[in-house]
Amino acid sequence: MPAEERIAENLAYINWTVLTGLAVGAFAAVLLGRLRTDATRGFLAFTALCAGLFGILAYLSDSALPSAVPGSAIVSDPAFDAPRRAALAIFAVVALAYVVVIARRGRAPALGLTGLGAGIAALLAGALGWGGGFPAAVPLFLQLLVLTAATGGVFAAMILGHWYLVTPKLPEAPLVLFARLLLWIVALQVALFVAWVATGSGSGGRPFASLTGPWALFVWLRLLVGLLFPLAVSWAAVQTARTRSMESATGLLYINVGTIAAGTILAAGLYFGAGMLV
Repeated sequence: MPAEERIAENLAYINWTVLTGLAVGAFAAVLLGRLRTDATRGFLAFTALCAGLFGILAYLSDSALPSAVPGSAIVSDPAFDAPRRAALAIFAVVALAYVVVIARRGRAPALGLTGLGAGIAALLAGALGWGGGFPAAVPLFLQLLVLTAATGGVFAAMILGHWYLVTPKLPEAPLVLFARLLLWIVALQVALFVAWVATGSGSGGRPFASLTGPWALFVWLRLLVGLLFPLAVSWAAVQTARTRSMESATGLLYINVGTIAAGTILAAGLYFGAGMLV
């Protein structure tokens, strides 16, 4: 079956990965911003609200996941369906509750960590259900974590950059921190890509086999469009934020939202379609 058709058959799982990544990653950024930076309550509350809404959509998408996709490289274990959905439901409720906490000028680190823990638990249940159980699911769990950090992190950074356009007197430190963390996360993704490809993950154990063959186009797109280009743009966003060129930084982050999301879609499509970690 052509690679394009195999990816299309797994769109439900790709959609889950993107929505969960946006929800949990954005909420992690909110928690970091609330506890460690001077980011405004308006930005934090709005981003937490978005995280909660993405969490609801992730829960709904999870409830509609097919039990099996004919010919798929991944076999879903239904034993982890209920824990995964419960974790997503808890996450969504806590994220929306955290909006109220922020609006009332509270910090509530315990509540925030509970929400983040529920989000990570959903990722872990997904990895165990789709990765073949422990310990085979460990690489998939790591992949889901970094995809979440990148996808939700760039969304939160873009929203923060937009906040500077309407509140120009904000200190630059929060955006510099978010942009710098995003740079390191994408750099970690590049390192993991090299590790997955060099060890032949999902390619029958043959090193670098994923760079050729029927899936090669999507693997190269993942590297060039979803990793190396965002890495360069993230570096530029850090430099422009440091010099308070906030319009430029925000524009760069807008670009990164699209390219990192595309990279997440490609990574999820390659895993659920061919069992490849890239």
